Amino acid sequence: MTANTILIVDDDPTQRRLMRAVCEKAGYPVLQADSGEAAISIIHSDQGPGVSLMMLDLRMPGLGGMETLKRSKAIREDLPVIVLTAQGGIETVVEAMQNGAADFFVKPASPERVIVSIKNALNLTTLKGEVSRLKRKRDGELAFKDLVGESAALKNVVRVGERAAASNIPILITGESGVGKEMIARAIQGSSERAGRPFITVNCGAIPENLVESILFGHEKGSFTGAHQKHIGKFQESDGGTIFLDEIGELPADMQVKLLRVLQEGEVDPIGAKRPVKVDVRVISATNRDLAREVKAGSFREDLYYRLNVFPVHIPPLRERAEDIPALVDHFVQRYNAEERRDVRGIQHEVCEVLMRQPWPGNVRQLENAIFRAVVLAEAPYLSARDFPLLAGEFEAAGVDMGPPVLDEALSGDDGGDSAAAAAPAAARPLAGNSASTFENVDVFDRDGHLRTLEEIECDLIKLAIDTYEGRMSEVARRLGMGRSTLYRKIRDHGLEVKRAS
Repeated sequence: MTANTILIVDDDPTQRRLMRAVCEKAGYPVLQADSGEAAISIIHSDQGPGVSLMMLDLRMPGLGGMETLKRSKAIREDLPVIVLTAQGGIETVVEAMQNGAADFFVKPASPERVIVSIKNALNLTTLKGEVSRLKRKRDGELAFKDLVGESAALKNVVRVGERAAASNIPILITGESGVGKEMIARAIQGSSERAGRPFITVNCGAIPENLVESILFGHEKGSFTGAHQKHIGKFQESDGGTIFLDEIGELPADMQVKLLRVLQEGEVDPIGAKRPVKVDVRVISATNRDLAREVKAGSFREDLYYRLNVFPVHIPPLRERAEDIPALVDHFVQRYNAEERRDVRGIQHEVCEVLMRQPWPGNVRQLENAIFRAVVLAEAPYLSARDFPLLAGEFEAAGVDMGPPVLDEALSGDDGGDSAAAAAPAAARPLAGNSASTFENVDVFDRDGHLRTLEEIECDLIKLAIDTYEGRMSEVARRLGMGRSTLYRKIRDHGLEVKRAS
C-alpha cells in the first residue's frame, strides 16, 4: 500500500527542488521529470499507475506543458493535473481547464496554497471514483475490476465468477458474513449479458415469515386482508435481470417449494392470481450456512439445494487472504477521507502488519468499520496504533508503540530536567514516501536554491514535530531526542508559539 505519489514536471531544477520540498514536507512521495517527454514516459512506465497527481509547468522546451497535459489525459483521463506557470493569462487558464486541468496557479506559490490545491484535487478524484462506482452499482454494471485486492484467493474467485457470468445457470455463493458475497453477485451480473438490467436484492432472513410469499412472488388486489392494491413481487421486478437471494438458508419450507417451481418452470404464482406469470430471471443465491448439512438435517429441501448449487462460488474469509488487507485499507482510507473531509495519508507499516495478522471474524465489513472509525479519530497524517484502541492488546504483543493518551499528555507537567528523554521505540514508518521525521520534509534550501542555516532548519524541524504530535510536548521531546526543558528553551530562543494538545 502506498501514499499518493506526485509527479513534478518542470525544466527548472530549482523549481522542482522547491516543489519537492513542499510536497514531501506534507508527506507525499515525489517523482520528477525535467521535460514533457520524460513525464509521458513515466506515465507509460510501471511507475505510472502509482502517480496520483501531476504538477505541470506550462513553459518548457520540447514538448510544451499544454501538449503534455493533453497527452497525459489521453493516457489517464482520471489523473488530476495542477498547472503552474510564471506568466498567467485568462486565455491560458481557460485553455488549461478546457484540457482537463484540476487547478492553476502562478509561480511562485505559497506552500499553503500548493498543499490545499493538492488535497482538493486528490479528494475530488476520490469522490469522482466513488460516484462512478455507485452509478455502476445502481445501473447493474459493477464488474470484477471494481473488486479490491490482489491475493491468489481473490483472483481464483474472479476466475470462477467470470466463467459463471458467461452463462445463465443458477449460482450459489458461499462464505462467511461480511466477505462480500453481494459484491461478487453484482460483478457476475455486470460481466454478463444481463449487465445494465435490474439487479434486485432480497435478504431472506430479514422478511417476516407471513410476508415472504407476497414480497417474493407478489399478490393481486383483494387476495387477502390488507391487500389494497396489486403487488408484482421481487421476481417480477427483476424480470430480464438478476435476483440475488441472500441468506437463502433462512427461507421457510413452504416458500422453498414455490422457489423450486420458479427455477424449474420459469414462472411465478402471485397470491390470488388466476394464472402463473412467466419471468426471465437469473437467480444468484448466497448463504453463510453449510446447506449440505442443512439438507441432511431436513431443514432445507434437497431438490432445491441441487437446483441452486449448479455453479458454486466460494469466497474465502479475509483471514485467508490477508494480502488483500493493504489494498482494502488504502481503498477505505481514500473513500472516508473524501466523505468525511479528512486528510489521512495512509497507515504505518507496523500497524498494517498487525491488521494483516488479525482473524477479522466480521471479514471485510469489520475491517471497513475499523478503518472508518480510525480515519474519523486520527490526529496524525498516518493511521497509528492509537487509532485502533480495540486492538491495543495485539499492538502491545507485537511491540508496536501505542503512544501516550492525549488527555494524560495534555495534563502532564514539565519534567523539569535537562537530561535526554527516555529512549522510545523507533518512530513508526509511513508505508511510502519520506517520514515526517526526516530532514527531507524540512526545507533545507532557500527560494534561490542555497542551503539554509542550521538554526533555521532546527526551527522548522521543531515546528514540524510540534505540528505532527499535536503539541504533546513529552512526545515531541522524545522524538527529537532532547529533554523537555531543553525543548522549551529552544522554543523560546526561536520565538515559537505552541498550541498545547487539548
